[in-house]
Amino acid sequence: MNYKELVEQIRKKGSFLCIGLDSDMKKIPAHLLGCDDPQFEFNKAIVDSTHHLAIAYKPNLAFYEAEGSKGWASFEKTVKYIKTTYPEIFVIADAKRGDILNTSSLYARAFFETLPCNAMTVAPYMGEDSVSPFLEYPGKWVVLLDLTSNKGSFDFQHMVNAETGKELYQEVLIHSQKWANKENMMYVVGATQATKLAEIRQIVPDHFLLVPGVGAQGGSLAEVAEYGMNNDCGLIVNSSREIIFASKGEDFAEAAANVAGEKYQQPMKELLTQKGLA
Repeated sequence: MNYKELVEQIRKKGSFLCIGLDSDMKKIPAHLLGCDDPQFEFNKAIVDSTHHLAIAYKPNLAFYEAEGSKGWASFEKTVKYIKTTYPEIFVIADAKRGDILNTSSLYARAFFETLPCNAMTVAPYMGEDSVSPFLEYPGKWVVLLDLTSNKGSFDFQHMVNAETGKELYQEVLIHSQKWANKENMMYVVGATQATKLAEIRQIVPDHFLLVPGVGAQGGSLAEVAEYGMNNDCGLIVNSSREIIFASKGEDFAEAAANVAGEKYQQPMKELLTQKGLA
């Protein structure tokens, strides 16, 4: 999926919502636990009930790898189900990979050849050669970790380069633009860092930003849009727990759709309309 197609989906659905499939086995409704594959059945129901409201899904690998080989099978089935049933949906593997060149090449093969993921999160700490293998696949995207919402982000991301006066997250934005462009690279910027979005947009005015942290983590959708939206929208806002665990009962999929629609897609459509994008 290229940049233009992603923008078209945003306009068509009046949404820039990404739903995080952080499908914790300890939180999946009890009535599903007797299924052969509870994680997949949970994900399938969530996707079927929300696909008209979301432009993307983001399975977080940790919740699948924690279950061993069964979890990996659930992840694989989930990705293939989404891309087969709803091919217009953008699938982000939240894997946070990034290693030496030959290892990153194998990670890229796993998620872009063996599996039909559209994008994956990649850590930039090891530099260009750890990211470049993911950029060798036409139509696939790198989602580069840049400015995150967790407390520990202040340990390194805000360190100032004495020579340039730039913080580390700013240096990442500047240097990574030499590796790719808006057609195949976007950046993770936490919603609780919303006031930084205006500064970030000065450095990367045209790139998409994947913004987690709205909802359960306390980020503001209105602030994210105010500071981060560009002329093509340029935002993919993720919410996970607040949507997928809206109910622990048999109505969990319906409850997820209600939250996704009322709290996210409808306000997003209003914001896009104000911008002339819906």
